[in-house]
Amino acid sequence: MQIDYNETVLENGLKVQVHTDRNTAMVAFNLIYDVGSKDEDPEKTGFAHLFEHLMFSGSRHVKDFDAELDKVGAANNAFTNNDFTNYYITILPDALETAFRVESDRMRYLTITRKKLDVQKGVVVEEFKERCLNQPYGDADLLIRPLCYQTHPYAWSTIGKKPEHIESVTLDDVRRFYETYYKPDNAILTVAGPVEPEAVFEMARRWFGSIPGGHRVPRRLPVEEPQTAARRSEVERKVPTDVLYKAFHIDRRMSPDFYVFDLVSDILSNGESSRFYTSLVKERKLFTSVNAYVSGDIEPGMFLVSGFLEKGVSFEKAEAAVNEEIDRMATEEVPEEELRKVKNKLETALLFSNMKALDKAMNLGYFELMGSAALLNEEDRKYREVRADEVRQAVSRCLCGSNCSTIYYKAVK
Repeated sequence: MQIDYNETVLENGLKVQVHTDRNTAMVAFNLIYDVGSKDEDPEKTGFAHLFEHLMFSGSRHVKDFDAELDKVGAANNAFTNNDFTNYYITILPDALETAFRVESDRMRYLTITRKKLDVQKGVVVEEFKERCLNQPYGDADLLIRPLCYQTHPYAWSTIGKKPEHIESVTLDDVRRFYETYYKPDNAILTVAGPVEPEAVFEMARRWFGSIPGGHRVPRRLPVEEPQTAARRSEVERKVPTDVLYKAFHIDRRMSPDFYVFDLVSDILSNGESSRFYTSLVKERKLFTSVNAYVSGDIEPGMFLVSGFLEKGVSFEKAEAAVNEEIDRMATEEVPEEELRKVKNKLETALLFSNMKALDKAMNLGYFELMGSAALLNEEDRKYREVRADEVRQAVSRCLCGSNCSTIYYKAVK
């Protein structure tokens, strides 16, 4: 599927993209800020996510962000990850200017007070406890990241290392963060739906054009040194069953290796004909379920395996079986029919991931952040061009013991 778009850059640096889609009645308005948890102080993690909450606390001319959009029947939300923060609105075409008005106001005039900060701190701390401390396996990400990453800021989850970091954030911290990152030249605005590009560009100039650009210091992230020895950890928790976690370092999202390992993850665990399911769940009955997946981070990321062990199966036996399946891919080329099958599944998934206007708006903005929105239209080709010998070589190079961090997540007996 070819996704066409028009683009311009305002004088203040804001990138604006428009995709005209006549097959939908709604317009998607998506605004990405190039800031995520990787930009945080290691002693104040969870900050980018906290700030996302603060962005809904009101601005000079828009006291209640959600209420303004509710008036025109619009829906909105946001999310933060390691790499960026994304705000999105779905709205009727004749109300689109409302989206421009409210988003531009909080980019320029966000109202930050101690009271609002304290309220959102409480909300985020409770979210941390609910998601990570009071939910079975909720702390798995908090455990695997610092084991896998020794220096890179991917060493912590988007929600942060611990609640105390969120509680320590000051009003000065918040204002400094806002002035640094929430500027037009650090943002990408994408609008998709039954709209005309020039009309959208004019709205963008009218509502965002006068906002001054920032003076952001270039991002200089610490480089993670290659892992040369296996890392292991064991924990005990009050959970229903044992879980095995394994993480391997792989290259960044836009590298050729990403497409290889995305296919590898499907070969191993996508569906009941996958290798992990057939061998480890169905035939050998070592796991109740076992999954493989890629983190998909902009910076060099992870290939992860997680498996829920059957009762009475030892970690050693379960892990050895996982390693056997991975070793087989490292030494034997995947049959062309098997590779073609997972490519076909991925092609279908790509089509579905670009069906809705909001999906297309998010994806165009995301690929622009990674270098160029035009790269979105290259995804299918890059998957189709992956060869069986490239799969074997990549697995042999990266999915090896010296490049692996393993956790035995034990259920308390």
